[in-house]
Amino acid sequence: MVPSEDAAPQLDVDQILADPGVRIVVCCGAGGVGKTTTAAALALRAAERHGRRTVVLTIDPARRLAQSLGLTELDNTPRQVKGIDVEASGGELHAMMLDMKRTFDDVVLQHTDRAKAEEIFANPFYQAMSSTFAGTQEYMAMEKLGQLHARGEWDLIVVDTPPSRSALDFLDAPARLSRFLDGRMLRLLLAPARTGGRSMFSLVTASFGMFSKVVQKVLGAQLLTDLSGFVAALDSMFGGFRQRAEQTYRILQARETAFLLVAAPEPDAVREAAYFAGRLREEKMPLAGLVLNRVHRSAVPALDAAESLAAAERLAGLGGHEGTVDVLRAHAALAQQAVRERQVATRFTEAFPAVPAVSVTAQPADVHDVDGLRTIGAAISRP
Repeated sequence: MVPSEDAAPQLDVDQILADPGVRIVVCCGAGGVGKTTTAAALALRAAERHGRRTVVLTIDPARRLAQSLGLTELDNTPRQVKGIDVEASGGELHAMMLDMKRTFDDVVLQHTDRAKAEEIFANPFYQAMSSTFAGTQEYMAMEKLGQLHARGEWDLIVVDTPPSRSALDFLDAPARLSRFLDGRMLRLLLAPARTGGRSMFSLVTASFGMFSKVVQKVLGAQLLTDLSGFVAALDSMFGGFRQRAEQTYRILQARETAFLLVAAPEPDAVREAAYFAGRLREEKMPLAGLVLNRVHRSAVPALDAAESLAAAERLAGLGGHEGTVDVLRAHAALAQQAVRERQVATRFTEAFPAVPAVSVTAQPADVHDVDGLRTIGAAISRP
């Protein structure tokens, strides 16, 4: 057994999924640790086992979630997953994939008139920001979560957080984008629009001349023009961006939300999980537990690596036992890997001994269908 099972209380995922007071489950962690598969498996189990009307939101551009659920594609609108076993439970499963530009466009349409929206959509700076600006994906993930929550039609929303370089980006990006939209430079750029609609370049005056020249030199005149037009067009929306980010942040702090850290028994992934756990504790957000994926176990734990290698050497010396020697050496390598993984996992459990944890044995192949998701869901939720 890995330390997450020995040193920490056992995570009861079924209790979380069945609790009507839990309306949001956020799967977070570093990239490449199985967040998307975990999120899909939990959403499927919530629908099939616990009869909950569930939607899973993924930000995975590889579309693995759509494939595993038997869907040809996912988009920004929830699609119902057919062919799952919900006859007895009465649950439903819907899935969607975040389209950050479309989500940004929807926000603009919701908070401006059509003419103003078309002006914003045509702005080159908006086109770049809504598609590629650092932090936009994480901010729009928060926007979409807030929209789904406000609709009130889901018993449970399962969120697969963006595959960021750092897991903390999901929490930090909305604040960074909000600071950008409320920043000092943008307020200076807005000044002409608020004082009679003068051109950005009329700022070349005694008070703003130096600022304008420096900014033009750094950004370029055309980008500065695009940025100024973007700022003026979105002036009425700035407060809304900040207000919605703060509102969704409060939802994430509420008892109806459960954060599940997802990690693999690798140093970088466990380090990210520990950073995130510390941040959640600081922000008073409800951390429900750790899911440790891709754990390797020996089928014969009583036989350690040293004994296995010693036996292999003795048989190799005798000759005629090549098959058995290969098996013993393979077992020794697996036992050594299991020891290394236990040592890595211990770094988290020693730092956060009260955080419940569960480990999931490494699967022989990638999950690519509903049956595979059921297997993962059962492994995560076992008592």
